[in-house]
Amino acid sequence: YHSYPRIVGETGGKNFHFVHPSADVTNATLNTLRAAFEYQGQKCSACSRLYAPKSLWPAMKELLLETLKTVKVGPPEEFDSFMCAVIHESSYKNIVSYIEWAKASAQCEVLAGGTYDDTKGYFIQPTVVLTTDPTCKLMSEEIFGPVLTIYVYQDEDLDATLKLVDETSPYALTGAIFAQSRHDSVHCSEALRYSAGNFYINDKCTGAVVGQQPFGGGRASGTNDKSGSLLNLMRWVNVRSVKENFLPLRYYKYPSMSQP
Repeated sequence: YHSYPRIVGETGGKNFHFVHPSADVTNATLNTLRAAFEYQGQKCSACSRLYAPKSLWPAMKELLLETLKTVKVGPPEEFDSFMCAVIHESSYKNIVSYIEWAKASAQCEVLAGGTYDDTKGYFIQPTVVLTTDPTCKLMSEEIFGPVLTIYVYQDEDLDATLKLVDETSPYALTGAIFAQSRHDSVHCSEALRYSAGNFYINDKCTGAVVGQQPFGGGRASGTNDKSGSLLNLMRWVNVRSVKENFLPLRYYKYPSMSQP
């Protein structure tokens, strides 16, 4: 190399939805379903962990589980298929290993899905896991598949839970908060300032449009160089600062050195 090599990196994410007690239940729930299960959860920005307040959880749970019953898992040729097969056998086995771990864990309960079939294609049903351990591997490790893990927090523990969201995973790619109060949105946003390179308010944490929402995350998620923006271009160029002097120097001492 004639100079130091330039690197732009994106390595993955453990993306979150945080639901504030003031949130619109339907909006938060349906956006979570989309973010977690479209493209079989095989998107670097897919939602993998959900933090729901105890006060809203019963309504969210009912809507999520009822809606999941209408989600079709099928071939891509059928346009009403919301989900298709995962990409290959290696991915299939990895995702299944997390599902089986959840089934065996005393801290986890599989609320929906948990089944899979590889007789023709690698199909995994959308899986929802409820955990009492907010730091378990399903809440901290990237799965890259249709598995959503949920932790229900006490409403009065909101700030402590925001801290959990920020510290549980080494990644910082995407995340979303749901709150109807502007004050609460700002509060949550400030608490999660470094937890996601692409941050959403009252929208799903996936689906950034190139050229409109420059994409990238920090921490273990990469160099956060925001592909699709001028910021990314700056990574690849060599910036030179030029100064031209129009006042020729006639004496070496500075004015401040003069005696009074």
